[in-house]
Amino acid sequence: MKSLFFFTSTFALISAATLSATEFSLKETAGKHLDILQDGKTIGRYMLEHDITNKEAHDLTYKPYLHVFDAEGTAPITKGAGGEFTHHRGLFIGWMKITVNGKTVDRWHMKNGKGDEVKVGEINVADIVHQKFTEKQADAKGATITSLNHWLGTKEGEVILEEERTMSFLPAPKPAYALIDFTSKVKAVAGDTELNGDPEHAGLQFRPSDSVDRALTKYLYPVPNAAPHKDRDYPWVAETFTLKEGKTYSVIYLNNPTNPKGAPISAYRDYGRFGIFFNGSIKKGETFTTHVRIIVQEGDMPEADWIQKQANAFTGIDAPTPNTTALPAEHAAPKPKAPEKKEDKAKK
Repeated sequence: MKSLFFFTSTFALISAATLSATEFSLKETAGKHLDILQDGKTIGRYMLEHDITNKEAHDLTYKPYLHVFDAEGTAPITKGAGGEFTHHRGLFIGWMKITVNGKTVDRWHMKNGKGDEVKVGEINVADIVHQKFTEKQADAKGATITSLNHWLGTKEGEVILEEERTMSFLPAPKPAYALIDFTSKVKAVAGDTELNGDPEHAGLQFRPSDSVDRALTKYLYPVPNAAPHKDRDYPWVAETFTLKEGKTYSVIYLNNPTNPKGAPISAYRDYGRFGIFFNGSIKKGETFTTHVRIIVQEGDMPEADWIQKQANAFTGIDAPTPNTTALPAEHAAPKPKAPEKKEDKAKK
């Protein structure tokens, strides 16, 4: 399936009355990351380093991702490497099951199938690797960067997917402080390709910091009587989370109607990872495109009317505000305690 993608002007559809004057700029630390700044404050940081000199460095740098920063520009509110589920990093994309030429690789957990390891020394290089920027620009209207990435296969030097990942930062509608358009164009270069997995282990997803207070995470769905494990093709979904450092944030995830249909959503985890699982098939030489908009603000969830207004600006469709469902995050059941050994009882 070849996805069609029509880019509507991202500036004309946002009401000028809701925006404040701002200036965007870029600052690159060569080989490490590129910062996107708004009025001199870091609002996003694209992590692009790829280091295979040792296993520890490799585990930190096996795929690029986008950090989103707090409104002060002092620290990310998204998760980096390490912590629970180290492969969950910022705003990222991947699939657990990518099948091409009879081989299936995992570019979610960043693994190959058994016996398919491509090693540099002791390092299994099952990586997504930033190659270069094909676009870098910033001015008063916004900032845009496009990263060319190679998704590696199971043979040395093999590239199975070539991705153009474009991240545009635009003036945010008040009271939000960040608006990010994230577009991924994945081209099948090694053969006909299947992009698959499941809602928990594939798609385009946002992961908050590991310091989330899990008891406070909640979600808002754009349908009455929402069943997020079963529903498909939400036009938007929103999450509110609180970091243990004290601040609460709300993140709006807008789904563009040009995206592949029949897409499940994963928006219920208490640690806050949420997003849409887009999957499909690509003929060799063709491209699979996904396009979402992320809006971030401090504080509690905005009203549904406000969210729908932003969705309409993004899609160009004048849709009415839907009836919604607000639900607390699902919490994992506590692990059962291991039975005491006889010698342990005797010591008491």
